[in-house]
Amino acid sequence: MNIKIQEIYPNCHMINRTVEVGGLTKSQLIHKIRKKSILINKLGETLFEDDKFTTSDSKYTLQTVELAVQDLGFLEGGTVSQIFRKANQLGLKLCPLELAPYLRLAYLDQPEGNLNRHRQHKAPYGSITVASQILTEDHDFPKGFYLRRIDGALWLRGYVCDDMHIWEPDDHFIFVKQ
Repeated sequence: MNIKIQEIYPNCHMINRTVEVGGLTKSQLIHKIRKKSILINKLGETLFEDDKFTTSDSKYTLQTVELAVQDLGFLEGGTVSQIFRKANQLGLKLCPLELAPYLRLAYLDQPEGNLNRHRQHKAPYGSITVASQILTEDHDFPKGFYLRRIDGALWLRGYVCDDMHIWEPDDHFIFVKQ
């Protein structure tokens, strides 16, 4: 009998990226996103418009890691607070909110999401959620951004969820390496 042991970060499959962040105002960032024909949903626009979403005047570089929820040890899925707490215990940090638009601009070859497998009230197949500090406990206010490619179009999308939402084991998150 051959039983495979679940590998947990850092001993698992992961995607590492280096992303340059900062140096643009919010309006300059939006202009650059639109120039690349990247689409933003209404929740993403709400995040951009909020005063709590700030951008850095100075450029800086972040090392990121993309992992599935199961790579953090959640074989049955987990809530945002469970996922973020476990990532922190494993030496990963939450991303600054401004990382998501810069990551979207840098990651232009994201594979197409699977349109044939729709999941209501779940992260879409092929999406990558950028793990960032939640700005407010208001359940109707966007919690952060995720990246997605649908019908060839690149998206930077905001999302909402409550504290009880269970993320699937195969949902992907991006964290900052410490």
